[in-house]
Amino acid sequence: MRKKPELLSPAGDPERLRMAVRYGADAVYLAGTDYGMRAFAGNFSEGELRQAVTFAHERGVRVYCAVNTMPRNNEAARLPAFLELLDDAGVDAVIAADLGVFSLAGTYAPRCRRHISTQASVTNYASARAWYDLGASRVILARELSLDEIREIRAKAPAALELEVFVHGAMCVSYSGRCLLSNYMTGRDASRGACAQPCRYHYALMEEKRPGEYFPIEEDDKGAYILNARDLCMIDHLDDLCNAGIASLKLEGRAKSAYYAAIVTGAYRHCLDDVCDGRPLDPVWRNEVEHISHRPYSTGFFYGPPGQYYEHARYIRRWQVAAVVTACDPEGNAELSLRNKFRAGDTLELVGPDVRPLSFTVPMMEDLEGQPLSEPRTPQMGFRMRLPRPVPPWTFLRREQEA
Repeated sequence: MRKKPELLSPAGDPERLRMAVRYGADAVYLAGTDYGMRAFAGNFSEGELRQAVTFAHERGVRVYCAVNTMPRNNEAARLPAFLELLDDAGVDAVIAADLGVFSLAGTYAPRCRRHISTQASVTNYASARAWYDLGASRVILARELSLDEIREIRAKAPAALELEVFVHGAMCVSYSGRCLLSNYMTGRDASRGACAQPCRYHYALMEEKRPGEYFPIEEDDKGAYILNARDLCMIDHLDDLCNAGIASLKLEGRAKSAYYAAIVTGAYRHCLDDVCDGRPLDPVWRNEVEHISHRPYSTGFFYGPPGQYYEHARYIRRWQVAAVVTACDPEGNAELSLRNKFRAGDTLELVGPDVRPLSFTVPMMEDLEGQPLSEPRTPQMGFRMRLPRPVPPWTFLRREQEA
């Protein structure tokens, strides 16, 4: 009997961690203020990291900490103290790409398991075996692998070695995310968590003796996005992933919003449970991946090279968060926190942890002093509303934007 894979969700800061946990993650991955590949996520201070581990563990959720940059000498000198902190805080695993970091983790964080980052570009069973022999409990496979290649690695790697793959989120034109383009063009080093994403830029050609005259690099009449990539989405192929013997399905997105962390986690949670319990995908939950900000989707390299996407580098953003529920009684009387303006009479949709999307017309509201309120205006302000049904905290109210 096949084992249900772990659902591993991004936690870019404490709010996003709470959302991922509430919406069904089996494990979350995060980073401290140094050594993580998403320097512009909120990330976690020492106190926040300890609180995050406590919050997650109390709810049966594992916590993995990314220490997967390629540290320079001065950064390596500070690593032992940081690894000791992770060990003391109860982090379940350290994600490492650099051999030196991996070795130091074995010494200074002995209670943490060691996972090998996708930055290490594990593309074959020999590499997987070698990392296992050195003490790794899991390898996060390179994103360039097909399902057939993953099946062969699973068949020829040690049975005790877990395999993890990315199944959703932003893709990168570079090999397993290792890139020098950002560093060269902007001074922001992608291998140290600060990528400026110059691969998304719209490029043109300028001849040396004709400054200021720009010639389009015409892939077609829409322009040139020669390094652009679509987002990965494997929600329709979870059965294939389960049959390949993968231990963990990873959702990209530590630099994305709390709404993204919640909705993508909830979508994959319900669909993975359906697949593993022998049910067809519930289209309501499957379609939740269309309700988050994303670029056009593809299946990455799982079924062969995905081809290049030349149309544009824009995100599809059809839905906007209006408010977040902070408390709700059994009659549906809720307290909420405002995110974007709306008013009585508007049509909103609520969706939450195990709460199926439900559309409703906004009634008159009141402020926290009990005064009538037709339109909350101040960001983060608290207010009250009668919802069409009781919902748990962390439920979102959202609306579809005009195309």
